[in-house]
Amino acid sequence: MKYSVCRLMGKKIVVSVRPSQTRVAYLNNDRLIDFQIEARTSPTLVGGIYKGRVDRVLPGMQAAFVNIGLERSAFLYVGDIVQNLPQSDQESFGEKVVDERVESLPLKSIDSSDEADKTPIQDLLSEGQMILCQVAKDPLGTKGARITTHISLPGRTVVYMPNIPHFGVSKKIEDETERDRLKSIVEKSQIEGGVIVRTAAEGLGEKQIIDDIEYLNRLWKSTLKNFDKRKKPGQVYKDLELELRAVRDYLAEDVIEVVIDDERSFRKTTSFINQFMPKFKNITKHYQQKKPLFDVYSVDLEIMRSLGRKIWLKSGGYLVFDEAEALVVVDVNTGRYVGKKDIDETILQTNLEAAYEIAHQLRIRNCGGIIIIDFIDMEKSAHKEQVVSLLKNELSLDRARTKITEMSELGLVEMTRKRIRPSLVSSLTEACSYCEGKGYTKRRMTVANEIFRALEREAAHVPKDKKAYVKCHSDIADWIYEEDSESLDYIESLLGVPVIFKVDKKFHIEAFTVTLS
Repeated sequence: MKYSVCRLMGKKIVVSVRPSQTRVAYLNNDRLIDFQIEARTSPTLVGGIYKGRVDRVLPGMQAAFVNIGLERSAFLYVGDIVQNLPQSDQESFGEKVVDERVESLPLKSIDSSDEADKTPIQDLLSEGQMILCQVAKDPLGTKGARITTHISLPGRTVVYMPNIPHFGVSKKIEDETERDRLKSIVEKSQIEGGVIVRTAAEGLGEKQIIDDIEYLNRLWKSTLKNFDKRKKPGQVYKDLELELRAVRDYLAEDVIEVVIDDERSFRKTTSFINQFMPKFKNITKHYQQKKPLFDVYSVDLEIMRSLGRKIWLKSGGYLVFDEAEALVVVDVNTGRYVGKKDIDETILQTNLEAAYEIAHQLRIRNCGGIIIIDFIDMEKSAHKEQVVSLLKNELSLDRARTKITEMSELGLVEMTRKRIRPSLVSSLTEACSYCEGKGYTKRRMTVANEIFRALEREAAHVPKDKKAYVKCHSDIADWIYEEDSESLDYIESLLGVPVIFKVDKKFHIEAFTVTLS
């Protein structure tokens, strides 16, 4: 029997699988709140464990370049190298892992500023040394992958850290009795290394948690064997496929459905859930209707909207997103919104709606690095506090770690957002081959004047029996004849010879050549 789409309100995991790519949408009341895409030809490297060879140690940067078998060397910062932590530092170090890794998978590296041990990198690594490392961030732009030796293996109920001796419980589990119960279960496992209990373990029985820990321990031992067997740099462990990672990391009590439109992935996911999360075995559905699954929930429409530079708000205001490699600037404008009462109220309502939409867009676009938000200037301090409070509240729902400052006198809010996956824009688009990513081309007038100046430089070198030839795009030649024939006449009189245009529509609008013959 074909599955009919459930229109009940709640959280859903929607998976669309095609030969070239897999896409996962996480919906709340049918509104897109997170999105991941993975191409078959370029899957994410995050979470993969590699045998790496240290190629260069850079004391001045306290970092190293490591060959892990990829096209570009990976980057390893000194703070991402496991050292022998003093016993007194293990607790705070483990808490850092809880904050950054447990509820925000894939895993993140740990900043060296939080570590007590400041051993120089040249005392920790040497060129040619083989190390076991894990990818924390995919290659981005011209940068190679960022790696860490803080190995973490995420399971359904726990995160296993084989080389960090710490046991802890996610801070999102607030009940002290439950926290104590979970800690006692973990301590019974007597496993080497460390374990952080994830939120998904809350209320589960001892056997399920212990089984998860033992499974991850076997996985670790298998990874070590692969490391020993491998002679050259390369991968020794690969994380789960996207749809299984999504189920592992997103499936919780408040998820009412997992909908998959591919039979093979449906069977694989069902088997995974039956084995590791049997209480959710009845919520997985196989979608078989002709209408594309993402069209049913308007996911593609939302993705296309998020690829745009300008985002319209319901009120008539709009946002403008400008994204660089590690910097995102968001500009808030009132647009068509004129308000109902006074200008202060109009600006406040626009900024409040913008704060809500900005937090939403940052998740969908997976923006990372430094983010500058230029809200519309507000006179009243209470209004500024109201806008920042709403933004902080919405960002608290984000699985990625964020830090935010108070609003400045100029109406600017600075924040950072951790990103380990490429952004939506970089995943689905490429730099324009025509403008080479600038986002603009020169005006025809500008190119024409460049041609005139190039001809003028040749004035002293043109023999009287020669002619000047300009090869350019036809639009440029047409513009010169129609709009600036006066300048052409001036140049010809200066040269003392005629200027002959050879046009070619295949020429770039900004390209031209000047020759004498």
